[in-house]
Amino acid sequence: MPDLVRFSVSMNGDLATRFDRLIRRRGYPSRSEAVRDMVRRELVRQEWENPDAEAVGTVTLVYDHHVRDLSERLTEMQHRQHHLVTSTTHVHLTHDHCLEVIVVRGRARDVQALADKLIATRGVLHGELVATAMGKAFQGKPSQKHHAH
Repeated sequence: MPDLVRFSVSMNGDLATRFDRLIRRRGYPSRSEAVRDMVRRELVRQEWENPDAEAVGTVTLVYDHHVRDLSERLTEMQHRQHHLVTSTTHVHLTHDHCLEVIVVRGRARDVQALADKLIATRGVLHGELVATAMGKAFQGKPSQKHHAH
């Protein structure tokens, strides 16, 4: 395990109380683990600022499968960018709506461009890219999370 560095953080009482409620609600075992996750989250965002950074994520789409040729267009876009698509899961939500979760991996700019194109496709009701980075942001992260999700 890497060397731990201790430092203190000062904040007003109301903010500390709200922070404590947040970490309890999310199941963190300590303020320290919550702060470590917040720092890692910001480092991931910083990595995404580099368009050439190696990135992974999921593109989640909810769409109306009755829209003409929509499923085929979404599949074709993924095939054209097959080097970015690791896997796809398709779920039938209702008679009219489907959920598709696409695991993506590649340069941040390419992953973002594919996600934008998929999300903007006519018939997609909602879409979101949940992205993370693969590198420096996770150095020093324990192998297991100790809090519940």
